[in-house]
Amino acid sequence: MSRENERVQKQVDVQVTGETLPASEKILTAEALAFIAELHEAFDGRRQELLAARAARQARIDKGETPGFLSETEGVRSSDWQVADTPDDLQKRWAEITGPVDRKMVINALNSGADVFMADFEDANSPTWANCVEGQLNLYDAVRREIRLEDEARGRVYELNDEIAALLVRPRGWHLVEKNVLVNGEPVSASLFDVGLYVFHNAAERQRQGSACYFYLPKLESHLEARLWADVFAHAEAALGIVHGSFRATVLIETILAALEMEEILYELREYSAGLNAGRWDYIFSAIKKFPNNPNTLLPERAQVTMTTPFMRAYTELLVRTCHKRGAHAIGGMAAFIPSRRDPEINEEALAKVRADKVRESGDGCDGTWVAHPDLVPLARGIFEEATGGAPHQKHRMREDVAVTAAEIVDVGVAGGTITESGLRTNVDVSLQYLNAWLLGIGAAAIYNLMEDAATAEISRSQIWQWIRHGAKLEDGRTITRELYKQIREEELKKLGEHGPGRLEEAAEILDQLILTDEFVEFLTLIAYDYLT
Repeated sequence: MSRENERVQKQVDVQVTGETLPASEKILTAEALAFIAELHEAFDGRRQELLAARAARQARIDKGETPGFLSETEGVRSSDWQVADTPDDLQKRWAEITGPVDRKMVINALNSGADVFMADFEDANSPTWANCVEGQLNLYDAVRREIRLEDEARGRVYELNDEIAALLVRPRGWHLVEKNVLVNGEPVSASLFDVGLYVFHNAAERQRQGSACYFYLPKLESHLEARLWADVFAHAEAALGIVHGSFRATVLIETILAALEMEEILYELREYSAGLNAGRWDYIFSAIKKFPNNPNTLLPERAQVTMTTPFMRAYTELLVRTCHKRGAHAIGGMAAFIPSRRDPEINEEALAKVRADKVRESGDGCDGTWVAHPDLVPLARGIFEEATGGAPHQKHRMREDVAVTAAEIVDVGVAGGTITESGLRTNVDVSLQYLNAWLLGIGAAAIYNLMEDAATAEISRSQIWQWIRHGAKLEDGRTITRELYKQIREEELKKLGEHGPGRLEEAAEILDQLILTDEFVEFLTLIAYDYLT
């Protein structure tokens, strides 16, 4: 019996509980679902074991263990090895734009002039069933250059230009499930669902085009989680008849623990690695989450936690050195600013900060950077073109001057930081607005000239929890308490409710579950997802 026929037979173990959508016929075929079931059976047990290992490690940290570089992998760090060669279409990554997988966004991002578009099923995507399935159809059409959108209201037609960005796909993290697909009665891993559908439908076409399937991998906390990804890729390539070692993955270093295992993560993915990215927003969130019981890790308002803060600078410089030592790209962090078409003063001030940030990254040796809006692409590309002298990257800069200790990575703190009532209100306000948008199916929301996604919302809500937990004081001397939070939440909820209908009451209910608890909730999406399904 052929491998394909075996998969079709196994479809009886797969149950789709989500509604039938226009995209379902093309995307959720019996063969595709059987492939998802194959991945689930092969890898979900290990995924759950790794999540249990995460929880056990966190319990040790909660009891006072200080994480550091791993003694058992010293041989990996000290030995001589390189990651696989970078494909031609991933050599230049000066400016990368990110966004959700809705049809208009996919077209506009690919046309933006950026070198790379990261199509995001994770932080910028509200994982409604429609968003996830239709997003796969949008990528299917984009890969074949057949994607098109007619906007009758505006009298516009959106189509791809001749020159488009390289496409990378970010699946949801290992901790999430897709509840609308059950394998043997269990919800399938959202990671395996997102990657499985994408490669099943597009790997052969990408290979025919002389390219391959490229990914961004989120939320990793250990090299063993990277090893699981490498095994998934190898299995998928073999199952689909793709040349071994064709896929490429860039890992987001967006957790404190992953920062301590950068070389090991590159090593585990060495046949597939396309580099590392400094995922700054989730990294700040991780700094709070990983040390919930330590008052010395208390952070000020999020705007004061910049990339020049010592613990942030330590991991980004180490990232550049690590990547270039191993022949991998080092990609800088996100510029979340959205230019205003009505307020040139806001633009001038914010663009100056964006420019300074990108000049610092390029000066540190990064090979490219992230932006959230097409208007920032020319700025970012120009800075990196100048820094590289027109070369596609600057991997030749070894940064041997960088020597970062584990203590510098985990020494979380900001000297001289403050917390104001305005800052507390902003965190409550942004959390409510974002959760409301997320519940309405919008995963990337423009709020106060910033592109807010799940990662930035995580900072806002986790800071409130941390401030309450450790009795932080406002600049005026008042202690931040649950009562003060509830008072401000009601006031901000009333203001927001005046702007129209939505799901604000449910957003407030979710936010209360995240804040008014003694135990830190690991991810807001774990609670909020139940409200979507």
